Amino acid sequence: MDTLTHYRQIIRDLLFEYGSYKPSYGEIETEVLIDQTENHFQLVRVGWLNGSRVHGVILHFDLINNKIWIQRNGTDRQIADELMEAGVPKEDIVLAFQPEKLRQYSGFAIS
Repeated sequence: MDTLTHYRQIIRDLLFEYGSYKPSYGEIETEVLIDQTENHFQLVRVGWLNGSRVHGVILHFDLINNKIWIQRNGTDRQIADELMEAGVPKEDIVLAFQPEKLRQYSGFAIS
């Protein structure tokens, strides 16, 4: 299996794992959005809570130049660590939610 296909599968598995967790409040659904053609992957929550609309991205990954770019991590878990546990090397993970000038101190890829 080539690297890109392998990374797509790792991200997919991670999103569906997180997507299986139902919020314990409100009428909120979790959706996994995958665009394998353009290499965009998201987990979003949509619904209603106390009469207010809920719509937000929980996790967002992009595959750019054979690296996994973590665009958003709205969880309390270390998603980069989970990617490494699944076999992704640190040098193939970009913490895109951090300013580029700070990424050099993260131990992960800069871009």
